Amino acid sequence: MLKTSILVAFAFLAIAIFPLTASGQEMQEISLHAAAAKDDAAKIRELLAGSAAIDARDENGRTALLVATHGNKIQAAKALIEAGADVNAKDNIQDSPYLYAGARGHLEILKMTLEHGADLKSTNRYGGTAIIPASERGHVETVRTLVEAGTEIDHVNNLGWTALLEAIILGDGGERHQQIVRLLLAAGADPNLADREGVSPLRHARDRGFGTIETLLVAAGAR
Repeated sequence: MLKTSILVAFAFLAIAIFPLTASGQEMQEISLHAAAAKDDAAKIRELLAGSAAIDARDENGRTALLVATHGNKIQAAKALIEAGADVNAKDNIQDSPYLYAGARGHLEILKMTLEHGADLKSTNRYGGTAIIPASERGHVETVRTLVEAGTEIDHVNNLGWTALLEAIILGDGGERHQQIVRLLLAAGADPNLADREGVSPLRHARDRGFGTIETLLVAAGAR
């Protein structure tokens, strides 16, 4: 009877211990994501020295590095990247630290991802590489950085648009988008690569009244 009681006690103890262990691990990872959001590099290093898994995902599939990238938390991103965080790990909507930094113009984080194995061919949920949304949103230095990194200039996304087309179709025709068009053309973007409907970059520029961009395209051989 005593032996049975002891075995039952051990069974209850095991049941009690294992959930706590799992919960403790989970709490470490929740804390890691929280530290990333707060740009708390010291806390990140402390947690990684413990049991926190560096590429653990939250309910949205985001790693701590992607959380840091969302907030442009440079010190947190640096601590995570230097500790080996995956710069290409995608969340539930196909964003990665590299892709998100490019799309949002978070230049310092983007450069760190490029120095630590960013996959230049990786694509977002629209089938676009990082340079396409960067061009659309007018992030001049981001586009310059991605060009210099060797990104494919004429990649076509699921909408049938290149970076050049997005800079024109979704841009405002102002100075930033003019600079981006210059950068893309200088990097070898095809000025005659049309969209799915056969509408050329030049026609899109003319239809929008983007005179400077039209001049740039014509000078590059657009028809």
